[in-house]
Amino acid sequence: MTVFAAASLKESFTALGKTFEKEHPGTKVSFNFGGSDALAASITSGAPADVFAAASPKTMKTVTDAKAAKGTPATFVRNQLEIATLPGNPKKIATLKDLTRSGLKVALCAKEVPCGSAAQKALDASKLKLTPVSYEQDVKGALTKVQLKEVDASVVYKTDVKAAGGKVAGVEFPESKQAINDYPIALLKNAPNAEAATAFIDLVKSAQGQKVLGEAGFLKP
Repeated sequence: MTVFAAASLKESFTALGKTFEKEHPGTKVSFNFGGSDALAASITSGAPADVFAAASPKTMKTVTDAKAAKGTPATFVRNQLEIATLPGNPKKIATLKDLTRSGLKVALCAKEVPCGSAAQKALDASKLKLTPVSYEQDVKGALTKVQLKEVDASVVYKTDVKAAGGKVAGVEFPESKQAINDYPIALLKNAPNAEAATAFIDLVKSAQGQKVLGEAGFLKP
């Protein structure tokens, strides 16, 4: 069974995949993690997949508009942005506005990716202009830039900061409340393994699945 999922779901979905395989002996779950927009484009181009979990309703709409999903997608978690900096926050970044300081190197997700459009929404809400040194194709790419010290900060999800452990520090900012992303999940119409896919979606939405996602820092749907 193949699950296409937003990059920010990597850690929690990998854990849930292992749980699922234990509960369904003989079933192998393989994941394709990436930017939701790129995954949606692959699905509408006919890439074989059973489940799509997107980081925004907009990217899911690409799939539902193409009549590639079966049934109505369900929101299973939500996610909020946070600023990722180097451990100890050497540049003393305290607010979203601090990211616009001259000489500060910032990475953002590309605008078509859910984490990028959410960051843009938060910047617009604060009337801030920010020119990043790079636009990344998914949230893990933006986070890696900080870990490799190629940038001073990036705007990612709280869950990514948490998943990185001590490799980055997180700075919360109030504007992130203006740009919380809903994450929808759907069974795909041409799913080769529809039965297993439905069971996996049930696991994600179950109390057990929600506990794993909640521990990763996701918000309740």
